Amino acid sequence: MPESRSRRLTFLQLLPNIMTLGAICAGITSIRFATEGRVDQAIALIILAAILDGLDGRVARMLRSESPIGAELDSLADFVNFGVATGLLVYFPLLHGESRLGWVAVLIYAVCCVMRLARFNVGVKTPDAGAAPGYFTGVPSPAGALLALLPIALDRALVGIEVAPALVALWLVVVGLLLVSRIPTPSLKQLRIPREKSRYVVICAIGCIALVFTWPWEALLAADLAYLGVILWAIRTRARHEKPEGA
Repeated sequence: MPESRSRRLTFLQLLPNIMTLGAICAGITSIRFATEGRVDQAIALIILAAILDGLDGRVARMLRSESPIGAELDSLADFVNFGVATGLLVYFPLLHGESRLGWVAVLIYAVCCVMRLARFNVGVKTPDAGAAPGYFTGVPSPAGALLALLPIALDRALVGIEVAPALVALWLVVVGLLLVSRIPTPSLKQLRIPREKSRYVVICAIGCIALVFTWPWEALLAADLAYLGVILWAIRTRARHEKPEGA
């Protein structure tokens, strides 16, 4: 029997794929909760899916269990969770009254998400020589989902302020365009923290987690605004570098 067929995998080696499939289950269940009006639980599941998405690849590298099927599962999970589930999560509570316009916006957002993931998959196989190291090309899908949820954060954090459905639909389209844009956005994968400062980073992370549990909607709104600031900074930096000398 060939060695590839006789090789047996331990449970730990299967763990990354199990985490990815768990993220997909979280995203699909989020859609169910969104249809039932349980927005809080639906967003919590999207956040859980994002956490699993950030961990499964690292776990696979630690266990040396990377595989082509794992990479494909990860990409499919991103589309289900951050494209389909997130779009529907915005649609049901905020856009259902404007079903036609809202549904068009959801479709545009989802299509942009899958195009962004397809471009990323191609880039992994044939890296873009012009891409800046430590940066994504365009907004990554988990961050795009975070931005797509901004209208819900506004609606829940700032009680009494109603966001017009037409503006919500327009925002979804804008986020979709950011996904497929060529804007360089920083990647945390290249971030390195000096050992002597690690304790402060841990304390800061614990503080952020405490804020999320105490004021979840305000924390989500603050995270969205902070990331928008990062995007504006990236656009300004790129424009400065592309500006001809002496202009």
